Amino acid sequence: MIIENIPEIYIYDNKANKDLFVYDLKMTNDVVKSKVTLSMNMFSFLQVGKKNVHFADTSVTVNIQQSLLIKKGNCLWTELLDNQDVYSCKLLFFSERKLIEFLNKNTQNKHYDKDEIPYFVIENDTYITSFLNSLSIINAANSTSMESLLSVKFEEIMLYLIYKYGNRFEIYLHSLISKEFSTFKNIIESNVYSNLKLEEIAFLCNMSLSTFKRYFTIEYKVTPGKWLQDKRLLKAKEILQTGNLKSSEIYLDFGYNNLSNFSVAFKNKFGFSPTDIER
Repeated sequence: MIIENIPEIYIYDNKANKDLFVYDLKMTNDVVKSKVTLSMNMFSFLQVGKKNVHFADTSVTVNIQQSLLIKKGNCLWTELLDNQDVYSCKLLFFSERKLIEFLNKNTQNKHYDKDEIPYFVIENDTYITSFLNSLSIINAANSTSMESLLSVKFEEIMLYLIYKYGNRFEIYLHSLISKEFSTFKNIIESNVYSNLKLEEIAFLCNMSLSTFKRYFTIEYKVTPGKWLQDKRLLKAKEILQTGNLKSSEIYLDFGYNNLSNFSVAFKNKFGFSPTDIER
């Protein structure tokens, strides 16, 4: 059976790098146990028909009174017309980057026990119906306007669902962050005082340098280069103040290729050079 890569099969511009994407799914035939690989987390707002999704160790079925938030990954889904002529479902995809941005902005930095539940059932109501109508209008807008409006609408539905379901939904949102991102800070904290370059730390995080910089700035509210330099220079200053080591003995340990670069950075940071401490 063919594996459907979603939302890629719905994105006509293959060069698009979308953090948010809306797609109106309409079908006139039933689909049974279709193999799906979701590369983004997805809201499935069912409007006409029934939907069943099988995950690795559980399954869920919803009708038009309910919607689903589904975690990215592999699943099998069945979509039935339910005695209607057309199956209709509005899909809202969002990237992990967009999710982390939302959580950092709107929730406290809590450490949750992350249950491996791949879905969250949402009971439809008049607010959600109104929200879906507004999404339809946005989809008709030009691309630039759509991106800005969609970002606002994404935050709106997330905040509403936190209001509606409280801590239970907030905990679920945190569980959507993949394990590599949950260990992101641990890898960084373990290498603060190493001599590793940004590219090397990014590699340890299984990220490209550009992705690493983007997520670092979201998490720490400052660029990684400045954050690491400040941390390492403060540590170097503490070591020099003990009088046990000289700058010529430690600059390599803090990621500087030569003593001159270390001395310049040190003086720019503190207003005096390492040799002023060593005297």
